[in-house]
Amino acid sequence: MADLYIVGTGPGEINKMTVEAVEALKKCSTIVGYTVYCDLLKENFPEKNYISSAMKQEKERCILALNNAKKEDTAMVCSGDAGVYALAGLILELKKDDDVNIKIIPGVTAALSGGALLGAPLGHDFAVISLSDLLTPYEVIEKRLKCAAIGDFAICIYNPSSKKRKDYLKKACDILLEYKKPDTVCGIVKNIGRNEETKLIMTLEELKDYEADMFTTVFVGNSNTYVKDGYIVTPRGYII
Repeated sequence: MADLYIVGTGPGEINKMTVEAVEALKKCSTIVGYTVYCDLLKENFPEKNYISSAMKQEKERCILALNNAKKEDTAMVCSGDAGVYALAGLILELKKDDDVNIKIIPGVTAALSGGALLGAPLGHDFAVISLSDLLTPYEVIEKRLKCAAIGDFAICIYNPSSKKRKDYLKKACDILLEYKKPDTVCGIVKNIGRNEETKLIMTLEELKDYEADMFTTVFVGNSNTYVKDGYIVTPRGYII
């Protein structure tokens, strides 16, 4: 029986993948994924057969991976972690045959890799919320932002903005500002693990006017979050 490995590749560079993820990719003859993710892998895995497709073809890509795995070990690659805003769930929903063995390989999601660059912004309870309304009604996103703010969670925001959603981060900040102070510590990380990697620390009021894109991950602190020596710290509550 062939295996279908659903692999979280983290930011994309091989040194930021788990050992398990690298070993899974080595085992597979074919790698399936979004075009950008496949391109990131070709330098380190040039001998593989690649099947790639564009954005918004997720279902078709999963079906291709499932069908290919009936004849050979195949890897479906996902940025970050395969189960966080990625395709592990869709693969499991689409799977119908027993002749494909699914193996889900975790990866380092942007909340963790971006958080490490900023310090420890997620040191206590936190929520991860995507602002993309492609698959989630915007009213639901608004409700989740409001509830996370009321609960004083630290918040990690994925997909904060795009060409069609230029004002979504501003809208999100307006919601958060109803329950969080304007000087709440926030941070952004852009192009995690890539040459253009940047990070910035700012207040929630300043974040409202920041021009983010789909390669930006946003961090919003809780009421106890502070900055020390250039790092964001959300304390767990240890006595120091």
